[in-house]
Amino acid sequence: MGVGVDVIGSQVPVPRPSREAAVTALFRREHGRLVTYARLFVDDEQAAEDIVQEAFAGLHRRWHALADEHAACSYLRTAVVNGSRSHLRRRRTMRAFRAPPPEAAPSAETVVVRREDHRQVLAGLAQLPLRQREVLVLRYFFDLTEAQIAAELEISRGSVKQHASRGLSSLGTCVGAAL
Repeated sequence: MGVGVDVIGSQVPVPRPSREAAVTALFRREHGRLVTYARLFVDDEQAAEDIVQEAFAGLHRRWHALADEHAACSYLRTAVVNGSRSHLRRRRTMRAFRAPPPEAAPSAETVVVRREDHRQVLAGLAQLPLRQREVLVLRYFFDLTEAQIAAELEISRGSVKQHASRGLSSLGTCVGAAL
């Protein structure tokens, strides 16, 4: 409730307008000026309009905390400045971010050749003795070191080297024969 003065000069209580009525009146009176104000900060008409709309939405939410209409105008101006700063910060961040370039997709021919090579390697592995197959799979598919393979299979490192060498030789012969 505000205070007014009647015709004889005494102070009388004046009811404060409802939040909706007050914000609507402020919107009609200040909207154009605030959009122009926001345009001084941001160079995008739509962004300026959005910033002002957000300022009025914030004013509507916080109307009960404001003392009078002058405080509401001050709130709106401050909200427009802060909203403009936030918009510019977001825009600067978006412009600074460079998405990694998309990787070129392999051609259909490359995919077919890779699949065929993969199929031939798997067929060659299936023909190897079990120990050679185990060593090659652990080495080249799981990237284990010779020491890790030896521990996994409970054999010596020398045996790992021997099985890998023989397996690669046999695999090369199988795959080479298929080509």
